[in-house]
Amino acid sequence: MTTQFFTHPSALHHVTPSGHPERVERIEAIYAALRSSDFAALARQTAPIADEAEVLRCHTARYLAEVSRARPDTGWAQLDGDTFMAAGSWDAALRAIGGVEAAVDAVLAGDAANAFVAMRPPGHHAERAQAMGFCLFGTVAIAAKYALDQHGFSRVAVLDFDVHHGNGTQDLLWHEPRAMFVSSHQMPLYPGSGAAEEAGAHGQIVNLPLAPGSGGHEMRAAWEAALTRVADFRPELILVSAGFDAHRDDPLAGLNWTEADFAWVTHAICDVADETCSGRVVSSLEGGYDLDALAASVAAHVRVLMERGE
Repeated sequence: MTTQFFTHPSALHHVTPSGHPERVERIEAIYAALRSSDFAALARQTAPIADEAEVLRCHTARYLAEVSRARPDTGWAQLDGDTFMAAGSWDAALRAIGGVEAAVDAVLAGDAANAFVAMRPPGHHAERAQAMGFCLFGTVAIAAKYALDQHGFSRVAVLDFDVHHGNGTQDLLWHEPRAMFVSSHQMPLYPGSGAAEEAGAHGQIVNLPLAPGSGGHEMRAAWEAALTRVADFRPELILVSAGFDAHRDDPLAGLNWTEADFAWVTHAICDVADETCSGRVVSSLEGGYDLDALAASVAAHVRVLMERGE
């Protein structure tokens, strides 16, 4: 089987103000990296647009209506201190959801071994009724609920290695016993949540705070222990919030990961997937703001997915 790669040109139409770190060039850098001959076998797919009702799997109807009303015809609407919408942002956010859900469908149907979705805006900071941290909707949390409810699964794991805590995913899955959420993140750092004591309503949330300045050694130790717990949970599908801003060159944080560390954690996640759910992994882009580091790290991540999907 193959690795499927989902994206859509709407990711280029979510335009942010000049100087904003979550910018169109991020997707352009990823596209350039994945045009290399190393990725010729990558099965490229169009991310479909999700129905607005999909947002309601995790968010309130009132919040959905508020975001819809905020859509500008020109310029930007500011939803919080650093989260903006342009005219193209609504479609991009719905296609981010649609892309991850389509990737779930493809992997569960056996059409792909695994998948990577490169869309923006990212999603893991959006809470039930609040846009935050560049994020409009909780893309991966919505996909987890989709897999549980639409496909009838009883256990799904969401694994997040973005440098910032996935407070939105934690909020959206806090009361969901069928979903295990694991987040590694620098602490202290925005958004200020993610202490180890935050364990979810059913003890199904695992937070792995990492000290500023720490690197691959500390990350690997934390994830090795956490992935043992994930294996014990026996997920039927693993979803990944793949942020690449823990890279040592990223301007928004202070961890010291390298491309080799992203490759390692991808292999480790795939090992658990092979053990528990026939290798079913769907990964979705979150952060990563140094363009060269982002491109190299995504390439390392996707390369491992392709190797493991052969």
